[in-house]
Amino acid sequence: MKIVQLANFYSPTSGGLRTVVDTLGRGYVEAGYERVLVIPGRRRTRTRTDAGLVITLPGLPVSGGYRVIARASSVQRELAELGDDLSIEVSDKTTLLTVADWSRERGVRCVLLSHERLDRWIEARVPRLWRAGAGHVLRPMVRVWNKGIARLFDTVVCTSAYGESEFVGLPVPLRRIPLGVDLETFRPGRAGPAEAVRLVYAGRLSREKNPRPVIGAVRALTESGMRVRLDVYGDGPEHSTLRRLARGLPVEFHGHVSDRAALAHGLSSADVAFAPSVAETFGLSILEAMACGTPVVTASTGGAPELLAPGAGVAVEATPEGLADGVREVLSWPVSWRRSAARARAERFPWSATVDAMLALHTRERERGKWLSG
Repeated sequence: MKIVQLANFYSPTSGGLRTVVDTLGRGYVEAGYERVLVIPGRRRTRTRTDAGLVITLPGLPVSGGYRVIARASSVQRELAELGDDLSIEVSDKTTLLTVADWSRERGVRCVLLSHERLDRWIEARVPRLWRAGAGHVLRPMVRVWNKGIARLFDTVVCTSAYGESEFVGLPVPLRRIPLGVDLETFRPGRAGPAEAVRLVYAGRLSREKNPRPVIGAVRALTESGMRVRLDVYGDGPEHSTLRRLARGLPVEFHGHVSDRAALAHGLSSADVAFAPSVAETFGLSILEAMACGTPVVTASTGGAPELLAPGAGVAVEATPEGLADGVREVLSWPVSWRRSAARARAERFPWSATVDAMLALHTRERERGKWLSG
């Protein structure tokens, strides 16, 4: 069986989506399956790698340095050339959805891996417009869009109860498969003595990730007399705005860090990590911080609170004051307890469990397809 992964918004500086797609792909190869990855690029290329065949197709540039494959016909031609015994995994809710129609016509099973909730993703992108009344118009449109998704795919995989909630009441086979964390790379380190409380934010600097209140929390903590230092790992359209907001504050911007070991060192050296996105469907950065023994202050909305456990972190209102209070609460816990609790919680999410569950799903769908065609 060839497992074909299709993804838009996949780039060298992608965050969670790229991590998920690549980790699953390596797992498929290690389990003995042939893996093909189809992603957007500047032009068509085909490259053989240790993790399988990578096909890039011409993609239109969009915001944030991403690209999307605009012509579904180009994807369909590539799929036709791959032969029989395919199982398709789509990580996109935009231009790649029509692949499901192509698959159904040919008896190929097609699974959607849902990485975000569309309604909350749109709301986070245009919060003022949403609050001004656009939400009343857009919510029904998103519901119609999700009904179409329910019709197209054989199974929709969600990573959390929060992620599943947008499909409630729709005739779609749902499977909840939590994501995982690299427990070898992300592990507790030896943090030396520090004069200030070490805070960290690791993630894309974009509006939907809600990083601005993190800077506000640093200001609030500093003004209350607490000595803190914030390290920011990541890049994105909010970078210049955040730098302006952080003037005069103990904040250091490290940019995008592609070296996962270097990122793990930064996370393990912190006392508290921030995860302020109000619409996070899962939260890979949360698991990575906890795997490093660093408790997390998350937003009280979205899927992030589902990852927490006593001692591993706290969910608060994602405002400067709420995040600052969350830091104070975490710091009131014994250091050894909160660090061990964070690591123990992360250990419940090994990537191997995610890969095994996805492989079982692909295998089941293939057998079901054979039965239906027979």
